[in-house]
Amino acid sequence: MVATQQKPFVFITTRTPIMQRRTFLKISAFALAAAHFPAFAQSPKHSSYAIPAALQNNPLLDFSDLPRFSQVQAAHVVPAIAFLIKEYRQQIEQLSKQPAPTWDSYYLPLADYGNRLSRAWSVVSHLHSVRDTPDFRTAYSQAENQYSDFDSWAGMHQASYRAFLQLKKQPALNVAQTKAIDDALLGFKLSGVALNAAQQRRFAAINKRLAALSTRFDNQVKDSRMAWEKIISNPNDLAGLPESALQAALESAKSKGKTGYRFTLDYPSYIAIQTYAKNRSLREQSYRAYMTQASAGKTNNSPVIDEILKLRQEQAALLGFKNYAELSLATKMAESPTQVLDFLNDLVQKVRPKAVQDLADLRDFAAEKGEPTELQLWDLNYLANQMKAERYSVDKELLRPYFPEQRVLAGLFDIAQRLFGIKVQAASADVWHEDVRFYRVFNQQNQHIASFYTDLYAREHKNGGAWMNGLIDRAKLSDGSLQLPVALLVCNFSQPVAGKPSLLLHDEAITLFHEFGHCLHHMLTQVDVAAVAGTNGVAWDAVEFPSQLLENWCWNADALPLIATHYETGEPLPAEWLHKILSAKNFQAGQFMLRQLEYGLLDFRLHTQTQHPANAATRVNASIQNSVAVLPEPAWARRANTFSHIFSGGYAAGYYSYMWADVLAADAFTRFEQDGVFNRSTGKAFADSVLAAGGSVAAMELFKQFQGRTPDATALLKQNGIL
Repeated sequence: MVATQQKPFVFITTRTPIMQRRTFLKISAFALAAAHFPAFAQSPKHSSYAIPAALQNNPLLDFSDLPRFSQVQAAHVVPAIAFLIKEYRQQIEQLSKQPAPTWDSYYLPLADYGNRLSRAWSVVSHLHSVRDTPDFRTAYSQAENQYSDFDSWAGMHQASYRAFLQLKKQPALNVAQTKAIDDALLGFKLSGVALNAAQQRRFAAINKRLAALSTRFDNQVKDSRMAWEKIISNPNDLAGLPESALQAALESAKSKGKTGYRFTLDYPSYIAIQTYAKNRSLREQSYRAYMTQASAGKTNNSPVIDEILKLRQEQAALLGFKNYAELSLATKMAESPTQVLDFLNDLVQKVRPKAVQDLADLRDFAAEKGEPTELQLWDLNYLANQMKAERYSVDKELLRPYFPEQRVLAGLFDIAQRLFGIKVQAASADVWHEDVRFYRVFNQQNQHIASFYTDLYAREHKNGGAWMNGLIDRAKLSDGSLQLPVALLVCNFSQPVAGKPSLLLHDEAITLFHEFGHCLHHMLTQVDVAAVAGTNGVAWDAVEFPSQLLENWCWNADALPLIATHYETGEPLPAEWLHKILSAKNFQAGQFMLRQLEYGLLDFRLHTQTQHPANAATRVNASIQNSVAVLPEPAWARRANTFSHIFSGGYAAGYYSYMWADVLAADAFTRFEQDGVFNRSTGKAFADSVLAAGGSVAAMELFKQFQGRTPDATALLKQNGIL
């Protein structure tokens, strides 16, 4: 996913961690959340960039090169952000007085100041996600309040808005410049520039409150997850768990000064119990804890959700939209809420029969093995793994030794080189944790074109899940220098244990490919306007297109050998096992697709409602479970309370984007299948259209440039064994 972090309104790209995301202006809460800016070129030489003596040593104010992550402390955050907001605000006021603003006299200088603030905020937001501590959290919250106030002010700044209207009339603007200005003008509209004074005050107050609630939601998910642990002393209670999971649990307990086996709600720990534990009671305890995170006591997100939904609806109404979904679609490919709901419901009708059959198959298998046939949700992963191992001789855990992290990365980089002509080389950089790695990217002429960091292991004080965020955008600055893009790739895989490297599940290898697809989108752009470079300015329901396309190479017989070799012997994945992996590709695919559709419907139904009584999310989810799911969740489950994508990650009224983009990706991959999965000219065609253009051209036009027609969902349904 693409990550979300708030970025300043003017001259900043707006993005969201692709899970947590981008446009040219921040567009307040509506600009789709997370921006990224230029690096590897110093900030332009402006005499007004003088930094007060008291801030001279603040690492957040050093824009000469890559961030000095290890030196950033909580005490640096508020002073740096306050200073950058002040200087940026002064420039907005000053530059907006120009009687005849032009791209060079107005846009570029203002963008430089926006980039300084955005660049610092990117570091702060990122550290809040991966190195959260009580003092840093407090500093982040204080700075976020300042940021939100400034963001609202900038989005409603009349003189700046008029300047953009004048820029729109400038002759000889190129495609990227025109798109950036159009996005900016839309951003002003969605930030309330046309509201009266009283409405603007209310709109700004809502913005500020929503920003705080989003952070609170995220913090409470994190705190709730970290608060739960289960210590098991009797190994017999852990029958079925693989040695790798047991060893990790032993080391986890040891790290806390405890004896026995320690399990948590970090995903690698949780999924090990759900997949392998023969102890049904243990699976239920783990599932209950996981599905009731952030639903009680001080970390209860239910009231947070209620308030977020009400405020979003109020904000949509202020802007003249019927509901928040309509507002959200103003920046997406989909044209109306009806189109999205029809899209989701049509897929439900096609997918549900396969999901019903998938569940029946599991029930029959349970009967064969003498397991309870009145299945519960905590039985599904366990039975599916047992059934898959028996029917296809594929056990996910037995495959781990063939997917060591470094081999998967090397194979991934090899595939990227074959397709797009790039080379990835490890390099040195200041990092925020000892496990972080840094890489530079070079083109065929051996020119340095981009860089990225990887932070791949789960740990405390780090958000769960996986995401890409742009740290720095490609951009041509006002002094003529070109800043190169830098990406952040974050996952939560199991750490190396007992002298072994991190051994990935095949599913985790797919996750790595997915997030690197986002990185490629960010890094291979050829657009020099940051607002529409890379993932910036891309319609939210198309931003998952490149990432989901890249997943296909993890399911290809020619590509898999490049990422799968035994970590001890170096032997390739046996041909027999390769065949079995591919044969089992669509095993339980109906259930997986239906589950994603349930999430999409929950999100979109919540945001098409105009009334949000208390616990609306729980009631809407119950309705969807009863009408769509083949095995409904228990009444006590609280799916929405950890649904970070839509309550703190930029996907509000947009979770359908995963399935929407899946249609694009599956269809586009048919060309690679036809031409050859390593066909360089096909890879170049994709890079030259979708990746190079970033957000400067409408996503549908880019798809048609590559595929020669509009997308068709047939390929997705065939790919998943539905047709």
